[in-house]
Amino acid sequence: MTQVATSGTAKKEEKQPVKPTASFAGIHAEIIDALNFAEFGIAPKTQPPAQRGVLIETSRNRIVFSAHDFETSVSVTMPAATPLAQGSSLLDFPELKKTLAAMVAGETKAVAARTGVSLDGDLLATEHLTVPVTTHDIHEYTKPLDAVPAMAIMDTQTFLRQLNRVLPTAGRDDTLPVLTGIQITLDGETLTMAATDRYRFAVAEVPVTSTAMPSEKPLAALIPADTLSALAKRLKTHDSPVGIGILEDDHADGEPVANWPVARATLSLGAVTVTMRSLDGSLPKHRTLFPKTCDTSVQLDRATTVRAVKKCQAILTAKGLRSVPVVFAWDADGNLTLAPRLDTAEGTARTKGMPVPMTITHGTGEGLRGGLAAFNAGFLLDALGTFTGDTVTLHLGEMKDGQISKPGLFTEGPEMAGDGYKHLVMHVRLA
Repeated sequence: MTQVATSGTAKKEEKQPVKPTASFAGIHAEIIDALNFAEFGIAPKTQPPAQRGVLIETSRNRIVFSAHDFETSVSVTMPAATPLAQGSSLLDFPELKKTLAAMVAGETKAVAARTGVSLDGDLLATEHLTVPVTTHDIHEYTKPLDAVPAMAIMDTQTFLRQLNRVLPTAGRDDTLPVLTGIQITLDGETLTMAATDRYRFAVAEVPVTSTAMPSEKPLAALIPADTLSALAKRLKTHDSPVGIGILEDDHADGEPVANWPVARATLSLGAVTVTMRSLDGSLPKHRTLFPKTCDTSVQLDRATTVRAVKKCQAILTAKGLRSVPVVFAWDADGNLTLAPRLDTAEGTARTKGMPVPMTITHGTGEGLRGGLAAFNAGFLLDALGTFTGDTVTLHLGEMKDGQISKPGLFTEGPEMAGDGYKHLVMHVRLA
C-alpha cells in the first residue's frame, strides 16, 4: 500500500548551500591584521562548525571581516582599492590563517608582509599559488550582534591603563560567573570600571567625551574579564580614541523574551568594532561597600612596601606555608614593619619585620600603636602593582582587639573619595 504524505507531514525543503562569492585583492599584512582582530569572535571547537568561520563580505569600496561566537562579535572593515562586486564567503578561520601563513613560507618578513593576496569565492591566491579554502554553510551561521553606536570616546591608553588595574581583581571561579566580569558604567563624562572576586574590589575611572545625547541614567554592562584581557593586548599600539556604546536589556515586565534586546557593549576602534554580550547580573554597588570614613590614613613608600611584601612572600614560600598572610605591625612608638605570619606563635614572636616608611595623612595614628593589619600577600602585590606613583595611601578603620576591623582601602591620593582609582583589600583575621 502506498502512503501519501500530507501537508502536515511533508518534509521541509532543504536550503541549498550558498556558493561563496566574495572577491577582493589585498596586502598580506593588512589581511592578517584584520583576521587577528576577527579572532576575538571565533568560537572554540565545541561550538557549531559554522561559528568557526569568518564571514567575508565585499561591496563597492569595502571588505568586511565578521566573526561571532555567541558572546563576542567582531567586525573589521578594510577599504578596497577598486570597486568590488557584492559577495560573501564563510571561510574556515583556522584553515584560512594557516593557509595565508603557508603561502608566504620561505619569504622574508618584509616580503611576506607586502605580498599581494586575492580571494575569489573560496580560492585564495598569490603570484605563486592558488589554493581552495574550506567553506561553511552560511545557512548554519548565526550572524553577529549589531554593534552599539559609540556614545562617548576616550583616550585609548588611559582606558587601557585603568582597565589593566581592575583586571587582576576579577574572579576566576566559573561557578560564580557574575564575578568573572568587569562592570563598565557610562555616566555622563565618566566611564567607571569595577571588578571583584569577593576578597578585593577595584574601581577605576576614565574621563570620556560624549558623542551623543547623554542617557538620563547610567548605562552598565558586565563584560567577561577574559575577553577584555585578550583585547587589552591589542590596544597597546592603538593610538586613536576608542568609542564606547552600551545597550541594556531594559525590557518591560511581561514582554516576551524573544523581543528583549541583547544587553551588550561595543568598543569602536576605527575600522574595528568589538561587541560583547553582557553577563547576566551585576556586581554589588561599590559605593555601599567602600568605607566613607576611616580612623587613620597612612601614606606608604610604594617601592619599599613592594620589596617588603615580596621578601615576606618568599619566606612563606620557602617554609611551605600557603594561605598565610603578611602583617603590617605598628610598635608602641608607631613605627611600621611588615613581616610574614609564621605557623607557630614562637616563630612569629621571633620574626622581625622589614621597616616601611610611612606618613600619617589623616588621624593621629594613636589607634595604630601596637596594632596589626594582615593581608594576603598576592592580593597586596596586585594592588600595589597597579599604582604608579612613589607613594600609596592606605585607609584603615578602627582597631579592635589589636587588629583592623574592616578591609583596607588603597588610593592614589590622600583622599578616600574623588580619586581615579581605588583598591579595597579584605583584611585577614588572625587567631
